[in-house]
Amino acid sequence: MAIDANVDRDAAARLDRLTDLATPFAVRTAVTLRVPDRIAAGVTSLDALAAACDADPGALGRLLRYLTHRGVFVEVSPDVFALTDVGELLCDRNGGGHGADLDLGGLGARMDLAFAGLPHAIRTGRPGYGSVHGRDFWADLDAHPDHRAYFDALMLSQQRLTAPEVATRYPWAEVTHVVDVAGGSGGLLWELLSAHPHLRGTLVDRGEPVATAVATFAEHGLTDRATGVVGDFFAPLPAGADVYVVSRALTDWSDDHATAILRRCAEAAGDTGRVLVIEVLPTVPHVPHLSPYDLRMLVLVGGRERSAAEHAALAAAAGLAPRRTWHGPDGLTLMEFSAA
Repeated sequence: MAIDANVDRDAAARLDRLTDLATPFAVRTAVTLRVPDRIAAGVTSLDALAAACDADPGALGRLLRYLTHRGVFVEVSPDVFALTDVGELLCDRNGGGHGADLDLGGLGARMDLAFAGLPHAIRTGRPGYGSVHGRDFWADLDAHPDHRAYFDALMLSQQRLTAPEVATRYPWAEVTHVVDVAGGSGGLLWELLSAHPHLRGTLVDRGEPVATAVATFAEHGLTDRATGVVGDFFAPLPAGADVYVVSRALTDWSDDHATAILRRCAEAAGDTGRVLVIEVLPTVPHVPHLSPYDLRMLVLVGGRERSAAEHAALAAAAGLAPRRTWHGPDGLTLMEFSAA
């Protein structure tokens, strides 16, 4: 059987694109050296950039020209560089911004590099992060306050997108007291209490995010209606509230851990309370196996993407039955459960 050389070369080219590491690391190196930020600030010549970055001019020039061919920079005249629209994105260092995410000294890069532990995760079904970095993801956050701050800012940036929808779509008029389980730095609870002045709220999380949340509540005059409790959602939760919210947290955990979290919520809610699970369920283009998100959850924390039916199965294992469901944009789903 004859082999078509053109087809063989095309397959090899596709394989090269799938396995290339030079370009991802070149982009991250430029970000780590603050090259896009410096160009945006007016430092555009190669010599000036090298001096500002404490880099070898020849080596930096090779990096910039490589990325020029890939649409990150433009060499507007010999040894003078400007940003493309892609390069401009790399200046964003706010919570969840591309610059902060791609800096090799930050948590975003540690999460990316954890993919070297994917063979471990596939063999064992457990996270690969610790096999690369020496401790699991959550312990790594505890060991590096700057990483914890970045993670909290990232979670807050996500809540800014979903919290207004949650505050609007759920019938909060039925609720007097809500507990935000693993509520982070308080973005969701702040939104709920601001939108619904009759609500009282309790946020449960680890010490550092609770301290941040309490400060946020005080800043917005919510101290009389908002309380922070240092706790752990694998331990007993404050009992007797009307609704226990678990927002965008179950994806970070295995089925066994997620069931344990829901069981603690069920225990605290008792026969009359409700458990509200909020997740962004897989939708195009973020369906499982099309985006890298599901594999990222596996390698980082042993978590996974789940459908609504899979969430219902976890809830059933925790002694909960489905009541109502609300759908928002881009896969945002609110799933309400109560005692079975």
